[in-house]
Amino acid sequence: MSIRLTRRAALAGSAAAGAVSLAPLSAWARDAANDHADLAAAVDAYVQRCLEAFPDQPGLAVALVRDGEAILTRGYGVRKMGEARRVDDHTLFAIASNSKNVTAAGLAMMVDEGRVKWDEPVRTYLPGFILSDPVIGERITVRDTLSHRAGFGLGAGDLLFWPNSDRSREQVMARVAFVPIEYGFRAGYHYCNLMYVVAGEVLAAASGQRWEDFVQTRILDRVGMGDTVPMASLADPEKSALPHARTGPPLRYQGPMRPIADSIADIWNWDSAAAAGGLCSSAADWARWIGVRLAMGALPDGSRLFSEETAKEMWRPNVIVNSSEGPTAALPGRAIAATYAMGWSVQDYRGERLISHGGGSPGGISATMLIPGRNTGFAVFSNAEESYLLRALRSGITDICMAKTGFDWIADSVRRNAESIEKSLAAAVEIDAKQAAGAPPSLPLSAYAGTWRDPWYGDVTIQARDLQLWLSFTHNPALQGPLEPYDGEMMRTRFADKREEDAFITFEIENGRPVRATVKGVSPDIDFSYDYQDLKLVRV
Repeated sequence: MSIRLTRRAALAGSAAAGAVSLAPLSAWARDAANDHADLAAAVDAYVQRCLEAFPDQPGLAVALVRDGEAILTRGYGVRKMGEARRVDDHTLFAIASNSKNVTAAGLAMMVDEGRVKWDEPVRTYLPGFILSDPVIGERITVRDTLSHRAGFGLGAGDLLFWPNSDRSREQVMARVAFVPIEYGFRAGYHYCNLMYVVAGEVLAAASGQRWEDFVQTRILDRVGMGDTVPMASLADPEKSALPHARTGPPLRYQGPMRPIADSIADIWNWDSAAAAGGLCSSAADWARWIGVRLAMGALPDGSRLFSEETAKEMWRPNVIVNSSEGPTAALPGRAIAATYAMGWSVQDYRGERLISHGGGSPGGISATMLIPGRNTGFAVFSNAEESYLLRALRSGITDICMAKTGFDWIADSVRRNAESIEKSLAAAVEIDAKQAAGAPPSLPLSAYAGTWRDPWYGDVTIQARDLQLWLSFTHNPALQGPLEPYDGEMMRTRFADKREEDAFITFEIENGRPVRATVKGVSPDIDFSYDYQDLKLVRV
């Protein structure tokens, strides 16, 4: 994640603004920033106000650290709607892209040991490594893989592992060479999970251990993070906050909140891309990690996980994410310069330096916020996709920690959520209306059946079944279902698994036969990891 809060906008459900007091932070909350106990009490009270404003949220966990001490680690709500099991400070959450700074830390340890250099080409450690642009493939460095500046488009290659894929890590790496590169090398910031998979393999090659084994033995065990597992497939469902989401109707991220899995791994198995987003952690454990990061790599026993020099290097900006004229009355947190370093976003926030990262998985979102100038940091873990709630928590708790007052993040987030719901539902109506008025395809449905191949993804199959078509992404079991006419040569999927995002397929006809096809998402709110737009299908 970049500076933005999460992978997606939560654009369904509603919160009644009149149901809870939404006044700006009071004087006692402002003054609490000077005392650990008062700060913890102020944050705890604020979290509960946020939950009252967003009543559909099933559960949360919060970790708050100041001056090396975990002053608040607490769970709120339930692990699964309809059940009594409460979230506590040891409940596991999928932290998704918050895992990226753990991967960066592992490479920092290799830098300290002289096994890796930040600015050495990836091919030094992975000799067979190539990219679709051979010049970039030769020049790309370890730093580049961690900085989202290689030139790939947003989410490029994510369908290799999202949603749950049958590909191994080795198979993902074998496809990297075919993923299209959209921009110039180091020409700008474009979030790329795929390059973190590469970074994880650099770590494995340099250390002689699989990424997950290195993280377990060299990081988690040393820090004392006994709850945390490096991959979601290792997360015990009995100890986990289970994912929740809105799966329609009419579209994904709309409709009522409901549980969507009986284990985290059922909907979030990124073992093949664990270096980009595989960890599951608890508030108690992540508080320990925040303490190590704020201590610039020092452990409580006086030893070091990584040096202060490499700690500073991981926070040194490498690429500009965006820039602006700075804060306004309506946007008090807007940065003059938002940047990405290595595994962390770095920006100015209300006159201070803020180090942060977000994470989003199906049915869960999270945020980690560090304020080095105040030796303070916190994290919020959620088992649902209510991103406007997380926005209120992220910014509001930051303001409490900084003793900033005068802006009501809860009321503002409730308002923005309502506006987004209205816009999203209107878009769904328009999508259905276009289909109802659409022209029929120019050929019989059976003419579109066959195997369709993309150079980096592989095969998508279309079968004629009775009077309809059935489409399947061959490496993502959840992406299969009816393919129905939409408008002329454009058709749309109706995936049976409503947790997934439907797609438009537009066919190109030559000599009376479909020969090529392009793909894009149906929903305007689609998660960027459904990188359908990068597919260039050719009939086999």
